[in-house]
Amino acid sequence: MTFALWLTVGGALLLLMVISGSMLSRLPISTAMLYLLAGLAVGPLGLALAAPRLADHAVLLEHLTEVIVLLSLFTSGMKMSLDLSDKRWFPTLRLALGSMVATVALISVAGVALLGLPLGAAVLLGGILAPTDPVLATEVQLDDPADRDQLRFALTGEGGLNDGTAFPVVMLGLGLLGAHELGTLGWRWLAVDVLWATGAGIAIGAALGTGLGRLVLYLRHRHHEATGYENFLALGLIGVAYGLAVHAQAYGFLAVFAAGLALRRSARHASVAAAAALGIAPGERAEAAVADRVEQALQNPLPTQAEQMATDPRHASAYMAHAVLSFNEQLDRIGEMAGVVVVGLLLWAVPWSPAALWFVPLTLLVVRPLSVAAALAGSRISPSQRRLIAWFGIRGIGSIYYLSYAINHGLPAEHVNTLVALTMAVVVSSIVVHGISVTPLMARYRRRRRGAR
Repeated sequence: MTFALWLTVGGALLLLMVISGSMLSRLPISTAMLYLLAGLAVGPLGLALAAPRLADHAVLLEHLTEVIVLLSLFTSGMKMSLDLSDKRWFPTLRLALGSMVATVALISVAGVALLGLPLGAAVLLGGILAPTDPVLATEVQLDDPADRDQLRFALTGEGGLNDGTAFPVVMLGLGLLGAHELGTLGWRWLAVDVLWATGAGIAIGAALGTGLGRLVLYLRHRHHEATGYENFLALGLIGVAYGLAVHAQAYGFLAVFAAGLALRRSARHASVAAAAALGIAPGERAEAAVADRVEQALQNPLPTQAEQMATDPRHASAYMAHAVLSFNEQLDRIGEMAGVVVVGLLLWAVPWSPAALWFVPLTLLVVRPLSVAAALAGSRISPSQRRLIAWFGIRGIGSIYYLSYAINHGLPAEHVNTLVALTMAVVVSSIVVHGISVTPLMARYRRRRRGAR
C-alpha cells in the first residue's frame, strides 16, 4: 500500500467524520466502529491493499499506540479541573486502583485455571486487559472542564490513571516469565517498578505542569510574552514530561496525565482569581464563568481578539486552558482514527482461539462488574451510575500498547499467540458492543439527570 493511498484513506475518513459527525452522535454507532470497518476494508479481508502482521510490526505498533495513548492521557488530565481535595476524586481513585487490582486477580485466576497459562502469563494478560481505555472512551468522559457529573468524572479519571498504574502489573507478569528482573522476594519490583516509578512519574508530571503553567501565565500577564503556539505548549509538555519520566525509570503515562492535570489546576486557580476581579462569586463555577466569556469573545472575528485574551490577566488562564485542550482534543481524535484503523488491518492475521468465545463475555460481563462492585462498595455513587460504570469498562488502544510492549520485551514465543488472540478479541468486542450501546445509554442517563434536577 503506497503512501499516497494511505493519505487517500486517511483523508477520506477525516472528511467522512466532518460530514457525518453530528448524525453519528445520534445513532447507536461510534466513530471507532467505522474506523474498524475501514481497517478491515483496506486489509486482506476486504480490498487487500495492505496485509500487515502484528508480529512483523510489533515495534512500530508499540510506538504508534504509545503516542496515541499519551495524547489521550494529557487530554484527560486537562479535562479534570476539580481540586484534589474534592470528594469526587475518591470513587475515581478506588476505580483506578481497587478495580484494576480486582480485574488482574480475576483474569489471572481464569488464565491459570481455565486457560492453562503459567502464572506469569496469566498475570501479564490481566495487566494488558485491566486498564480502561482513555482513547475510545471519549463519549463517556467529561465534555469540558466545567462538567461536574460524577459518572463522567470517574470514567475519565479511571482511564487516565489506570493506564499508568497497570505498568507494575505488566512488569510483574514479565518478571514471573523470566523477562524482567524482580529481585529476591520481589524487592526490586516493589521498590523500583511500584513505588519509585509510580511516585516519580506523578511528581515529574505535576512539577512540570504546574511550573510551566505558572511561567507562561506570568510572562503573559506581566510582559505580554509567550503568546500563541498553544499547540507547541501541549506537545512540548507531553514530550518533556514523558521523556524525563522514562529517563528517570518512572512511568511516562502517569507523568503525562499528571502534567495535564497540573496545567489545568494552575489555570483553574488563576481563573478563580480572575473571576473575583470580574465580580463573579467564588466557587467551583467561577472557572466555567470565565471560560464562557473567553468562548464568547473568541467568536469575535477581530484578529486581535485572541491576543488580547491571551495577555489579559482576567482571561489569560482560561484562554490558555481552552486553547491547549481544544488543540489536544483534535489530535486525540486523529490518534483514535489511526489506532483503530490499524487494529482493523491486523485482524486478518490474528490466530483466533476458541477460548475467546467464553473469555470475552467473562471479561466484559463478569470480571468488570465484579471489580467495580468491589471497588465502589460503600461509596455514595447511585445505583444507575454504578451500573453504567460497570458496563463502560472500555478496552482499546491501551491494551494494544501493553500487548506490543510485552512482545517486544521478552514475552516467550509460546504465549504470544494466546495473548494476541484474547487481547484482540476483547478489544474488538469492546469497540463493537460499547460503540452500539454508548449513544442510547448515555442519552437515557442525561434525560434521567435532567428529570432529577
